[in-house]
Amino acid sequence: METAENWRECLVALTPSENWVVLDLGREDPERWSQEVSEQHIGTDSPSESRRAFAEDLLWYWGTAVRQRAMCAALFAPPNGVVLASYTVRELQAPPEALHIDVLRAEAAISEGPFFGKPALTEVDLPLGPALRVHRFEPTAPETDTSAILEGVAHYVLPRDHPTLLECRLLWKTLGLGEELTRIADELANSVRLL
Repeated sequence: METAENWRECLVALTPSENWVVLDLGREDPERWSQEVSEQHIGTDSPSESRRAFAEDLLWYWGTAVRQRAMCAALFAPPNGVVLASYTVRELQAPPEALHIDVLRAEAAISEGPFFGKPALTEVDLPLGPALRVHRFEPTAPETDTSAILEGVAHYVLPRDHPTLLECRLLWKTLGLGEELTRIADELANSVRLL
């Protein structure tokens, strides 16, 4: 997966499976791209409504990743067209004095969310650099009564070779997959490289 910035490439080793769809964030015609990917991923023999619905989901996640200025993004979605999780890597703007694990931990500890419960904060050492791992639950739309609950694991990474802050985040709302997706989030964060 490539970054939008021409001086750097973001590489993520997706777990071997047919369930990952890489979002091509540089596409100039995302609608056509989403239709093509939908046909390839769930097959042309599936009902047209299913292909159309998956293409719309792809387009929504693509637009969200572009608005967030993600360097790379992917969806975990089996060939039935249901998106189980989304993964993004993006660079966060932070002043130089904030580029320390203890500062990240302090900010995460006092962050008001909206979150459910207290987030689990863990310091980890990734190949890319030290990171704060944050596991938490949050509403999809806190201002409404119909909000669903998202679970997510984010790694806030301080790359050793670049004075910046990266957020590597896997989000999902599928009940019963928390343990597996938490493990996948950790594997993905361990695989991120900047070239």
